[in-house]
Amino acid sequence: MILEGVIHPMHIHQLKGIFYSLVFAVPAYFLGQQFPIIGGPVFGILLGILFAGLRRPKAFEEGIRFTGKKILQYSIILLGFEMNLFHVLDIGSQSFSVMIFTLLTSFFVAWGVGRMLGLDRDTTTLIGAGTAICGGSAIAAVAPVIEAEDKDIVFSISTIFLFNVIAVFLFPFLGHLMGLSDTGFGMWAGTAINDTSSVVAAGYSYSEAAGSYATIVKLTRALMIVPICLFFAFLTARKKSKQSTSTFQLKKVFPFFILWFVVASIVNTTGILPVEVSHFLGSAGKFAIILAMSAIGLNTDMRALINNGMRPIILGLSCWFAVASVSLIVQHLWGLI
Repeated sequence: MILEGVIHPMHIHQLKGIFYSLVFAVPAYFLGQQFPIIGGPVFGILLGILFAGLRRPKAFEEGIRFTGKKILQYSIILLGFEMNLFHVLDIGSQSFSVMIFTLLTSFFVAWGVGRMLGLDRDTTTLIGAGTAICGGSAIAAVAPVIEAEDKDIVFSISTIFLFNVIAVFLFPFLGHLMGLSDTGFGMWAGTAINDTSSVVAAGYSYSEAAGSYATIVKLTRALMIVPICLFFAFLTARKKSKQSTSTFQLKKVFPFFILWFVVASIVNTTGILPVEVSHFLGSAGKFAIILAMSAIGLNTDMRALINNGMRPIILGLSCWFAVASVSLIVQHLWGLI
């Protein structure tokens, strides 16, 4: 059954760990509301890491792991209820081609620079996905598919966050310096800035028209989560089939939650759900990401973070610079700017 890959029975003892994660997720949510450029997921990770060293009952551990893995998948499904597939048609084929180039650039640079820096494959993949698609949401979607460890998710989210903050202030300044049109800047911001809140902040600080266009481009870019997750599911399946001597089962690695994300997007696109309901479900998904990130923070080893040092940041900077440059180059070649 398709649901078998998504829905898992929740035991009473798991609730203890979920409620413990909630203790940190709730203040992280409100901090994210006060400081949207930073965002709730980053606060969730930070609070989780801050209190990870506190002694806690062993009975909490299974629920914390469940929150960091399964609730993370459920959050992506809920985000689909705010996705409108007609946005793909709105931006046109030219702008879609810009996204394809930036996506390929991000993964190619992540792979090359990641190997030079000696970073593990999962961290490299997550930073590449976060830069290419939509920051934390992409990392949240790809992580369970490649079976990434909590430390890899923390490295990636932290790196993406850093460049989101820089982009909000740097992009409008550079856009005016280069004399970009509203559409040109909207396309640039929508394809080169990672997180939606940062795209909106940078776009609308440039102009109303640029902000509106950047938001549409960014939402369309988020749909690339689907093919990317399916691609990495195929690679994971291939790797496991080679490692295993027993009969390999695709359903064990197939990202069924991505299929349900598509279903949720289709449901929202049809308009059968009231706007208020769609907004509520989407907001629930965003809070679920904060909850999952808090749990991941609680399971993070600070020593592992320190040992990796500046390497994830250097990788993130390389991907970000490459994507921003390629976006401008392709737009120029296509006559969009």
